[in-house]
Amino acid sequence: MTHLKSFLLLFLLSFNYFQEHNPSERNTTVEIKGDKFYINGKPTYEGRTWKGKPIEGLLMNSRMVQGVFDDLNPETFSNWEYPDTGKWDPERNTDEFIANMAEWKRHGLLSFTINLQGGSPFGYSQSQPWHNSAFTEKGELRVDFMKRLKKILDKADELGMVPIVGYFYFGQDQRLEDEKAVISAVQNATEWLHEKGYRNVLIEINNECDVDAYDHEILKPERVHELITLAKNIERNGYRFYVSTSYKGSAIPKPNVVNVSDFILLHGNGVSDPNSIVSMVNSTRMIETAESKPIIFNEDDHFDFDKDWNNFTAAVSAYASWGLFDYRMKDEGFEQGYQSVPVDWGTNSDRKKGFFGLLKEITGY
Repeated sequence: MTHLKSFLLLFLLSFNYFQEHNPSERNTTVEIKGDKFYINGKPTYEGRTWKGKPIEGLLMNSRMVQGVFDDLNPETFSNWEYPDTGKWDPERNTDEFIANMAEWKRHGLLSFTINLQGGSPFGYSQSQPWHNSAFTEKGELRVDFMKRLKKILDKADELGMVPIVGYFYFGQDQRLEDEKAVISAVQNATEWLHEKGYRNVLIEINNECDVDAYDHEILKPERVHELITLAKNIERNGYRFYVSTSYKGSAIPKPNVVNVSDFILLHGNGVSDPNSIVSMVNSTRMIETAESKPIIFNEDDHFDFDKDWNNFTAAVSAYASWGLFDYRMKDEGFEQGYQSVPVDWGTNSDRKKGFFGLLKEITGY
């Protein structure tokens, strides 16, 4: 009888694990076919054109990297207090993120970038003393961070959205003690995504690999393709994730990254002339193997959404997806900035209204 009870317990545990992690139970699958994105077998924004330009197959997005943010440094923890409570609460941050996802989707937002080491809560920072990392110094996963990520990715799967999950940020990569830990972190995070059965996720190894602040050589432009290849080679039941990495504003990716990437990430920071956005796309497509891959701007801090010609519309004109980088400017209030902690994840600031209004017009949602 004891053996029978043990068998039944093991069976129930295995059944529950399978139910939680079985890919067939998931709602959303992303595919890349040529230079187009497909969700559940259909091209995104199917049949849509805007001002004569094709929108079908693009993946409009926003930089929402602080969705699982927390600060493990007690000396900087108080920087992120909510004005209404005087306390920082990482669970509230994630819950409010999730509460707004359906509204983003309603305007045509199909993707967002979230990062396991976040981004600068001030938009741009010279030093980053806070400790925001889902990885331990050995590259293991922190359970509380990953629980918050699961909640977000589960909601995205439910809504038919395609998150871009970034692993490393140049302000926090020093939290991992050595290259072995970085490699372990890539393995652990990718295997975790497989274990949960996600099929709606894209992977960005690190944000702006060419920023000088990275401590580990394997995260820099000359070698980051090794980590892209590593993540691509981690398969489960014949499935692997689509993987890439990004460069800083106005930079054109190097061939070693383009050749192994499934999609190409560009940044528009520092690009004030929309014509230069078009030039970036054209220059990238001239790289061998790039022509047939999707191009996504997943960070751009230029707006002018009330003008006919801006970085968003310029990217669309060149058949590239575009993503908002929204952070709180100096002296702006709590309602501003998707990257600024504490975050207001709503859509009510003037800048957000401008973005989502144009997004809705372009995508036809």
